[in-house]
Amino acid sequence: MTRTKYIVLLGMLLLAMLGSTAQQIKLLDFSRQTPVSEAAFKYGDQKGITGKDGSFTIRYSEKVSLEISHINYGTWLLSPAEVKRAVETGVIFKEEVSYSLQPVTVVAIHTPVSGNSVLALSSRDRLAHDGGDLLNNIEGFSSIRKSGAYGFDPVFRGFKYDQLNVVIDGAQSASAACPNRMDPPTSQVAPNMISHIEVQKGPHSLRYGNAFGATINYVPAAPRFSEKQHVYGRLTSSIETNGTVTRNEGTIGMSTKNTDLRLFGSFARGTDYKDGDGNKVPADFMRGSAGATLGFKVSDYQTLTLTATRNFARDTDFPALPMDLRSDDTWLLNAKHIAKFRDKYLKTWTTAIYATFVDHKMDNLSKSIEPRTMNAYTPAKTKTYGGKTEGSWQTGNSKLFAGADLRIDKAEGKREREFIAGPNAGKTFYDNVWQNGTISKSAFFAEYQRSVNDVSLIFSGRFELNQSGIDDVATEFSKIYENTESTQFNPSVSLGAIKHFGGKISLGFWLGRAQRSGNMTERFINYLPVGQDAYELLGNPELNPEVNNEADLNLSYKSEKSAISVDVFASLLQDYISSEIDTSLVPKFPTSPGVRQFQNISKAFKTGFELSWRQSLTGFLDQRVSLAYTYGQNISKDEPLPEIAPLDFRYSLNGSFFSGKLRPAISLRHVTKQDRISIDYGETKTPAFTLVDINLTYRISKIISTTAGIQNLLNETYYEHLNRTIGGTTPREIFAPGRNFFLSVTLDLN
Repeated sequence: MTRTKYIVLLGMLLLAMLGSTAQQIKLLDFSRQTPVSEAAFKYGDQKGITGKDGSFTIRYSEKVSLEISHINYGTWLLSPAEVKRAVETGVIFKEEVSYSLQPVTVVAIHTPVSGNSVLALSSRDRLAHDGGDLLNNIEGFSSIRKSGAYGFDPVFRGFKYDQLNVVIDGAQSASAACPNRMDPPTSQVAPNMISHIEVQKGPHSLRYGNAFGATINYVPAAPRFSEKQHVYGRLTSSIETNGTVTRNEGTIGMSTKNTDLRLFGSFARGTDYKDGDGNKVPADFMRGSAGATLGFKVSDYQTLTLTATRNFARDTDFPALPMDLRSDDTWLLNAKHIAKFRDKYLKTWTTAIYATFVDHKMDNLSKSIEPRTMNAYTPAKTKTYGGKTEGSWQTGNSKLFAGADLRIDKAEGKREREFIAGPNAGKTFYDNVWQNGTISKSAFFAEYQRSVNDVSLIFSGRFELNQSGIDDVATEFSKIYENTESTQFNPSVSLGAIKHFGGKISLGFWLGRAQRSGNMTERFINYLPVGQDAYELLGNPELNPEVNNEADLNLSYKSEKSAISVDVFASLLQDYISSEIDTSLVPKFPTSPGVRQFQNISKAFKTGFELSWRQSLTGFLDQRVSLAYTYGQNISKDEPLPEIAPLDFRYSLNGSFFSGKLRPAISLRHVTKQDRISIDYGETKTPAFTLVDINLTYRISKIISTTAGIQNLLNETYYEHLNRTIGGTTPREIFAPGRNFFLSVTLDLN
């Protein structure tokens, strides 16, 4: 054999040996950055489980997919391209999905890394000043809008207000101080500190509160610890042409082996914008937030996280309401302790306590009113206290969550009416808006999961004691209700099963029954126009709890290049809480058409679906299609239920070029007309519309990236069905912004 042939054969042998060299990869939790042990993997003919440090080894092959499964993280498939990235980086991240058996949508604010099966939003989402606006990116969601720029109150499948359970980090929440909900709980979320949003559909996930229609859980970024001292941060700024909107957000932190201190803040300001026809829409707003999170690693098995957030808003227009927001000052305080155990069964114990204080002021002083006969001013406050403690146990293919929670809501506020003209000129009247109402909810809950071969089962139960009362009863309210105190017991249960067909197809079916007592507005509001029309609404402390009996069916298909999910639901509602005109009641304002009183509707029905399809067309191009529709009917009155959004179709095409440095995107949204309306509720028909948005993101360097784009490219003149109406001699809906150019720049030092 010649020397040349010998060298060639030796080189081929070395290449073969290198090709078959085992590659070590670590599987880590996406939020906590901790190892995921005892996860099973299958890679071609290679099988095994991850070790205590989350590591496993494979012999890499170019065209083989990797399947991983774990009772806490579900089963997922990594494409050959994703496996290649995992080999290069040496790590796979996955978000824990203890809710994996329930219909759920997970939306990531921060772009996830390899193996994390969540839908990422754009970098501009961190700039949002309203956590409710982020939900509008998810199929099935819409918003009740009384302002063009602030306080977007989410609606999902026609469920709204307290029918949706809104929590931060699985426990904390806030109560709107404004009777007209200028400040819904979602508006108190600081989007730039959120890792991802979990939308758990239906009355099936009962660990986070009373999940009547769905649970929306804003999950903050977890503490990040490092062996060496590490400084990290981010700064993003943007401008928008329509409305002269400027946005800024940033965070800076320092992590060590046992501590993580993170400071964050955001500030946004805007003015009136123009709709597609060039008409001005009142939309002045100013919103800011600042806060800090301090994480301690108490020991190798315990962490403590302390968070304080301060939100503030000033001089914000609400053209659909009789008053504007003058100031809103909110504190959110939270402490969370997590303990892990090496016990045979007990695995973790999590305890959180929180407090939220909202100080809200509104007036009509900047409203253009002709003739002006009265100045009105309302300071209102809410306080929300609570806590939650929960343990998790695991044995074999079974897992149990069990715990208890407590939430106490208090509201106070009086409207001041100063008459400056007319027969009452010089007089001032005070209206007791909230009557110092209190609602207390204490509950025990449990969730049991079990996997048997290719079938997974889940059972959830929640038993809640709801107590309410008034400390300062208004005279006119006491004339109607002798007793304003109430104690109600609300049981909720859910049973679900999911069948796995191989590694690609799964079919799930859930049955749930949830019971919810009336909220502060439904029970205690005192002659205020807080609905769709100008009627004054009167609370009813004698309301029966409403009941949602719901069935959900989910079919999903996942392959290396495609993922399809279809969610279908049907809901029979009993004692549905709504309002009806009572001609025997006299309104406080002579100009009011009358009074609506909150009442129970015997029966109502909802059904609908959400469909989503994500597909990788090529190595650098992917598309996403979604469709959502809800049908609602008041069976008792044989008429449509109010505030149901119409059919919503969305399509997006996204590219990734030059190793991900250049990412163009185009999206299309078409919403059909809505002619199924409740006339008694004051609704009107809504025309269809079509929107086109484009944007381009370019990573200039490792730490600098920029995004530019155009919203409403076709300059469509449109409004959403749930937009409220601007009053006046010629009432009109709040039209959305016309064509809008934007530019943002991000400096990322992570």
